[in-house]
Amino acid sequence: MNCRVKICGITNLDDAEVAVAAGADALGFVFYDKSPRYVSPDIANQIVANLPPFVVPVALFVDADKSLVEQVITANPRWMIQFHGREDEAECASYGRHYMKALRVKEGDDIERSVSQYTSASAILLDAYKKGVPGGTGETFNWSLIPDNLSKPIVLAGGLTPDNVRQAVSQVQPYAVDVSGGVELSKGRKDSQKVIEFIAGAKRG
Repeated sequence: MNCRVKICGITNLDDAEVAVAAGADALGFVFYDKSPRYVSPDIANQIVANLPPFVVPVALFVDADKSLVEQVITANPRWMIQFHGREDEAECASYGRHYMKALRVKEGDDIERSVSQYTSASAILLDAYKKGVPGGTGETFNWSLIPDNLSKPIVLAGGLTPDNVRQAVSQVQPYAVDVSGGVELSKGRKDSQKVIEFIAGAKRG
């Protein structure tokens, strides 16, 4: 199966266009104001309005107010949602959009049980656990902790780079991979060559 690729932390149209041209299947936009990759709803929706067909925009929220989520997603019907906080299934499903729930993985977690709590999710994103940090740690986790045959498609995140993405895809065989810091020049700005290499590596993995 061809692994899908999501390039996250998009803050400008130039980076979005580079990622799309390189073959990205999805672009992530961070609506968490404590993140250095935060983007305003207005700018994000301007970028999304310029995306070609078949590229999925993903809106990332961390325990956000309902008003913020609705402000973002009502501006364009193409939005998928990524919940990266403590949101339960009822909250995630309440917006009537496809969504994925991020789970931060550490030793001793019952990943299968956690996944089973989000039966309405389109996918589950597995990221590295770091205390007090909801995501974007730039750190990998022990991929062997991921159970086989989970009930939802898995999006693998956490410390992925052009150097390790082929190994990640080969070992985990996820539905998709997600990268932000691993393809940056600086926080919020992408390195076009790294984006190209990452996507090529994931597709070959």
